Amino acid sequence: MHSNVLIIGAGSVGGVVAHKCAQQPNVFSKICLASRNEERCRVIASHIPSHIHTAQVDANNPQAVVDLIQKFGPNVIINAALPLQNLPIMEACVQEGVHYIDTSDPEADPSKFELLGSYKWQWNFHDAFRKKNSTAILSCGFDPGVVNAYCAYAQQKCLDEIHEVDIVDYNAGDHGLPFATNFNPVVNIQEVTSPGIYYENGKWKETKPLSIARTFSLPELGKREMRLMYHPELESLVKHFKRIRRIQFWMGFSKQYLIHLEVLKNIGMTSMDPINIEGNAIVPLEFLKVLLPDPATLGERYQGKTYIGCFIKGIKDNEPKQIFIYTICDHEQAYREVKSQAVAYTTGVPAMIAAKLIVEGPWRHPGVFHVEQLDPIPFMNDLNEYGLPWKIKQEQHQA
Repeated sequence: MHSNVLIIGAGSVGGVVAHKCAQQPNVFSKICLASRNEERCRVIASHIPSHIHTAQVDANNPQAVVDLIQKFGPNVIINAALPLQNLPIMEACVQEGVHYIDTSDPEADPSKFELLGSYKWQWNFHDAFRKKNSTAILSCGFDPGVVNAYCAYAQQKCLDEIHEVDIVDYNAGDHGLPFATNFNPVVNIQEVTSPGIYYENGKWKETKPLSIARTFSLPELGKREMRLMYHPELESLVKHFKRIRRIQFWMGFSKQYLIHLEVLKNIGMTSMDPINIEGNAIVPLEFLKVLLPDPATLGERYQGKTYIGCFIKGIKDNEPKQIFIYTICDHEQAYREVKSQAVAYTTGVPAMIAAKLIVEGPWRHPGVFHVEQLDPIPFMNDLNEYGLPWKIKQEQHQA
């Protein structure tokens, strides 16, 4: 079955999505890449052998998205823009009866970085999408996204009940710069400077930002220290796996990154509160974003690999059991294929696969869904096929 796909967002993730969709002409017969800055779309399109349409769109404006939908006629939209654009794009998709996919939790208020509870804005669209016989798949990047599928796969194939989950994300790559973020600096720095939140014994618990460290023994990588932080997949996984007793998210950081982050925080550069400079209101973090390297330019500098997985504990046949499912992605290999670094690659590939599974049918269900609510088998098969092979181990992790 052929389908038209509209990709909104021309950053590093949008570029990956465009490349990967273009590699599937039997699924996506017509592709349009749109952004506020159409020139960025044209640059990405110039690196893709097949023809890609480009367009300018203000994704904050639902009517502008509706106008583009009516002009291009997509069956599915892949939203690779900022979290702030999730809700306006969903609104346009509902109006036009178009399938929808994004890679992150939404941001309803740009002045307030919301942690727990952000998904409620998207869950509210469920009935509207169902009435339009359209599918919306939320947060189908890697984490969130693939890690949710890991849990669904573990529940279906490996365990009778899931009790504990540790999600680990370690970027062992090096871009050679003193300080840079792998995706939008505002979103990234807000994430890592926010309180750590995790779920344990029926309650959400909060810690100071990056204050809890733990060393994990990771297959093929060895022992690595990681920091506890909040990540949006925790909320949906707790909602959909009723027997989870504890779930935590851990991310690895270099010492250099942590030192720079602490200095920036101490001098107020990570704040979203406007300050007045000679009569002009300046948001420090937005100003810092302008100074930092564009994440889309990091790919050609990167060496090394990313490492993301889930330690999952539970029971099988009334006996305790633990599995570890993980993926390793090479920065240089990703750049050779799609002109981007591995962090963007691991986000963009799953979004393309989700669109493919909607077009082909296995994930086409009216309403709004998280990845763990859908059949993980075709998705996991496609991860192996399209550049993100996964492995499963029966190993113990060490504190």
